[in-house]
Amino acid sequence: MINSRHEFAVAADTSVAIGLAGAAGAAITGVTDWSDVDPPARRLGLIHGLLNIGATALFTTSLVLRKKKARSGGRGFAALGFALMTFSAHLGGKMVYEHRVGVDRTAGETFPENFTAVLPESKLADNTPTRAMHQGVPILLVRRGERLFAMAETCSHFSGPLSEGKLDGDSIVCPYHASRFALEDGRVLNGPAVHPQPCLEARARNGQIEVRRPQSRRGSGMLEDKELLQAG
Repeated sequence: MINSRHEFAVAADTSVAIGLAGAAGAAITGVTDWSDVDPPARRLGLIHGLLNIGATALFTTSLVLRKKKARSGGRGFAALGFALMTFSAHLGGKMVYEHRVGVDRTAGETFPENFTAVLPESKLADNTPTRAMHQGVPILLVRRGERLFAMAETCSHFSGPLSEGKLDGDSIVCPYHASRFALEDGRVLNGPAVHPQPCLEARARNGQIEVRRPQSRRGSGMLEDKELLQAG
């Protein structure tokens, strides 16, 4: 029985120590996310962070008391820390589900299954990010020489308008927080964004720029005009 109690005590102390180590890592990423958040989510995030700091302090005190053999006091502080952490987790849920912090902002956007005209070709200047619309959904169009690129215009990070961003080679930089995405496949080249941009196939046909959802697994947002003429 004594050995069992000792083993449980070691397991409990180890769990608290691991939790504190994880809290340090979570705090670093949390501050990074919070620095990009706008009100009212920013205020909510501040409260969430302060509560987490309080919970971390309580669990640290608990671990210190446990090491000093004051295990009853350690359990009490751990219980308080758990209660504070639970309320903080509730606020974290509100940030995700109500304010969409850390959520892919392009989720739920619908794009045409078949090639659909979205912009007159004459309005798409070379090397100029341009917004087109399809059923209320904004689409980013970019022409670079003989190549056409198309992707969701809403930045997956915090809904920045990519058409107002700047080109950096074959990539687009969001004007809000400088996330950079590859035009060819939408992958994230530089954060803070973590979700890639949905890309579309694009072509010029009968004086119109047409787009559709990718039909192949490669998911490229670019088709060369020469290939498109052959496909036609």
